[in-house]
Amino acid sequence: MLATGVARHAGASYLLEETYYKGGPLSISAFAAGDLDIAGFGFVTIATAIRGAGIADLRVIGDVGQDGVEGWYMNHYSVRNDAPIHSIEDLKGRVLAINVKGGLIDVPLRAMLHKHGMDDAKDVTIIEVALPNMKSILLDGKADLIGTLLPFSADQQLQANSRTLFRAYDAVGRDQVSTIVAHADFIAKNRAALVDFLEDYIRAVRWYVDPANHSKAIQIVADFTKQPPSVFDSWAFTRGDQYRNPNAVPDTELLQANVNLLGPLGYLKAPIDMRQYVDGSLAREAAARLSP
Repeated sequence: MLATGVARHAGASYLLEETYYKGGPLSISAFAAGDLDIAGFGFVTIATAIRGAGIADLRVIGDVGQDGVEGWYMNHYSVRNDAPIHSIEDLKGRVLAINVKGGLIDVPLRAMLHKHGMDDAKDVTIIEVALPNMKSILLDGKADLIGTLLPFSADQQLQANSRTLFRAYDAVGRDQVSTIVAHADFIAKNRAALVDFLEDYIRAVRWYVDPANHSKAIQIVADFTKQPPSVFDSWAFTRGDQYRNPNAVPDTELLQANVNLLGPLGYLKAPIDMRQYVDGSLAREAAARLSP
């Protein structure tokens, strides 16, 4: 929303106040308690919120980003260049690093281990490491494999000294890495403001991915993160970045397919019919206000 002219309804019909969490699963309790009106959840966190935390009034109102979309960046898992690890089976007895249990790095990793007949509790050791520390823990030999996300995976030193063992796509296919969720009663009370917010959000996404705005977009990110523009210039908001839905309309079928993966991994004891938890009407209304 920092790009000039995109958040046209901000301060009028809505006021956005942001709270930082290092992973979606850690924000579930705040969302359940009503401390968050809107949250950013991936498919694993959505399922955990519904079944684990009993948030029956959760509604997915916007599609933020997807991993595994052909022609775009895909999340991956890396080992050191000199590591004698060339297959999933070579991970047996090794230390594997994720950022948070039940997150979008953790689940594809466990899914890939299961695909290859490995027990994620007995055959490997899985540790939690903050994303900014992934590079050092791999290169220092404290972990044998790391899963990481942009912008950390774009680090030049990491790229020069590591190689991809597999992608999240190889384990779970296309997956919903982030969505916008809200409580049903909050939507009912604030529908007009939420449509305004989604209109601004869609306008912002389209502005940032427009090549004509690339230099300005990169400068905004650099200023916000206090990093030099060169860190982001070659990949951010390009095909080297993760796919962002330009209309933000939730993909119910994709969410259903993703949630169905969780049962065999032990994350879901009962199935979820995602049609009950998706409301794409707000995003469709917001997108209809804007030209294609």
